[in-house]
Amino acid sequence: MCHDCDRTVARRTVLSAVGAAGVAATAGCLGGVGTDGGGDAPEALALTGGEQCDACGMVIDQHPGPAGQLFYADHSPEGHDNPARFCSAWETFSYALDREDDGWNRAGGYLTDYSAVEYDLYDDGGKTFISAHLDADAFAPMDDLVYVVGTDINGSMGHDFVPFSDDGDAEAFADAHDGAVYERADISRDLIARR
Repeated sequence: MCHDCDRTVARRTVLSAVGAAGVAATAGCLGGVGTDGGGDAPEALALTGGEQCDACGMVIDQHPGPAGQLFYADHSPEGHDNPARFCSAWETFSYALDREDDGWNRAGGYLTDYSAVEYDLYDDGGKTFISAHLDADAFAPMDDLVYVVGTDINGSMGHDFVPFSDDGDAEAFADAHDGAVYERADISRDLIARR
């Protein structure tokens, strides 16, 4: 457990239950969560079955940190059905931006929500890593999350964006780890390159 963040553990547990109920209650109201603007978004899936990352080919459940998944209305990733799957938040955003440039319509996108899980920080080889959480209920719509950027916290592909559904959790994490909080709309190719 993140010792600097202990004060948020009980809060995260309560928020997890409240957040899950809120997501379930509003899922039908969100309609076009993705950029296509039509229909209900597909539900997030567990990424616990040995799936490979569609950006780098690494096996997702063998690595730490945030994971992501993207669903497209009229396209699917090369070699398998939707969703496209990723072992890091920044790879998820890179792929989403590239597909947007290609004219693909996103029907849904999800990233690990660290407000909804009991995460751990641990040291390995002189670096600090954040735990992975790959069950379906660990994911939240990426457009509803805020992101802590610029910390020395690592995921599978080095320094990563750490997503939170609760602004207070994100601010506490940023303060504890010298990061900054960004809204989804502020995630750009330039920010990805500077991660």
